[in-house]
Amino acid sequence: CAKQQRHPVQLAQIVARETGIDLDTAGRLVKLAGTARNLKGHGLDEGISTRLIVYAATLIKKGVAPQDACRMAMARPITDDADIRATLDHAIDATFA
Repeated sequence: CAKQQRHPVQLAQIVARETGIDLDTAGRLVKLAGTARNLKGHGLDEGISTRLIVYAATLIKKGVAPQDACRMAMARPITDDADIRATLDHAIDATFA
């Protein structure tokens, strides 16, 4: 059965509620995951799951810098392709500049 796609605002609210991070940061994480989903089929086999978004949010809540948390929890687990990682790293930097 296919996964139900949640609206980004709804997903951000869930991430904020489940992890205790602020809604703005949760929204940025969800937006970043959406950017990665757009790379699916262009060198990326799968997107960033809700579970990975929650992992990143949990790291941020524990004091890890957002860029580092996103790289560790969201970007590195889904690809080892250098070009895709560079694209994701750029998106992370742009999202949390």
